[in-house]
Amino acid sequence: MGMCVLVLGQSGSGKSTSLRSFTPDEVGVLNVAGKPLPFRNNLQVANNVKYSDIEKALGRAVKPAYVIDDASYLLTFDSFNSATETGYAKYTRYAVNFYNLLRAAATKTPDDCIVYFLMHEDVDSNTGQVKAKTVGKMIESQLTLEGLFTIVLRTRVAEVDGVYAYQFETQSNGLTPCKCPIGMLPPVMENDLKAVDVAIREYYGWTKERKDENGRDEMAGKD
Repeated sequence: MGMCVLVLGQSGSGKSTSLRSFTPDEVGVLNVAGKPLPFRNNLQVANNVKYSDIEKALGRAVKPAYVIDDASYLLTFDSFNSATETGYAKYTRYAVNFYNLLRAAATKTPDDCIVYFLMHEDVDSNTGQVKAKTVGKMIESQLTLEGLFTIVLRTRVAEVDGVYAYQFETQSNGLTPCKCPIGMLPPVMENDLKAVDVAIREYYGWTKERKDENGRDEMAGKD
């Protein structure tokens, strides 16, 4: 049973850029919107993936980590594609599809495989409460998405001496869902997802080897 990690943040706050330190053998990128990564790289990227593509890739996982970037668009694109449908059934479908993906990421991957869900955040204008940006009330009211993750990170941008620093928050201030096991990560750190990955593996004593006995490429067929 693998581990799922949630990374929240506004657009431009450093979610995708946090992948920059990974090498191709360490991570597979499942790119929902198909936009280029914001740094020079030779990572293996599957573009314009849908639920079925992601679940297939995770079911054949040969890499130690996978990133779904940006998982929020799975819900958004579903919503736009069924915009002319009436009734509540479509919102149930959105929630069930996303829930099934979470279950697949946790149960169909090896024990030391980490699946990172990068998602946009939504900030309540009245309370300041931060949560993952989703579609429909079923996920919010019945699922409590953030509660399904042991580790939730949030990107932030801080100005230091006129220079912007892109960081991860790892602990809640009462308004954010940030969290991680005690002693795993500092309260604030550079937005380097590879450093997070290393810390998780050291904390749990996991190896990074991931082999497929048939030599298959689990992301083949997507570009």
